[in-house]
Amino acid sequence: MTPKILSAFVPCRGAGAPPVNAKAVRFVLFPGPSRPDVPDGAWWPYSRDAAAELPGLISMIDEWLGGITLRVSLHLDAWDDLPRHISARGRRIQVDWFRDLDPRLIKLTLAGAEDVILLVVIPGVTDLRPANTPRPYGMTEPLVGAS
Repeated sequence: MTPKILSAFVPCRGAGAPPVNAKAVRFVLFPGPSRPDVPDGAWWPYSRDAAAELPGLISMIDEWLGGITLRVSLHLDAWDDLPRHISARGRRIQVDWFRDLDPRLIKLTLAGAEDVILLVVIPGVTDLRPANTPRPYGMTEPLVGAS
């Protein structure tokens, strides 16, 4: 089955503010049920600014899945401007950041539904593994594509 690419623009309505990012949210959700250890989709933010990028993503995920995002978890070192809370769709959403999460993933916790795990292609970042992490045998190129 072919993945469905979702790129419609939905403005963030947090506290009546204008959209933080007036660009389309670039993400894809893979069809079918969730599988362990496999992301549910992918997201291509325009920047590493979590405060600017997350409201649009949350709005799109909520709209497409018909859910309510309660929490977002991401890697501390992969993002700039990491707030503890953000406004999206008129709600205050908790943002958690950790160093033990894979820096190439983001987890959205939805009310009454399974978590949504997205592979993140962060602009300008080619490899977020620690310097002492060995590469798979024979691999010389980065694991995550740059913008």
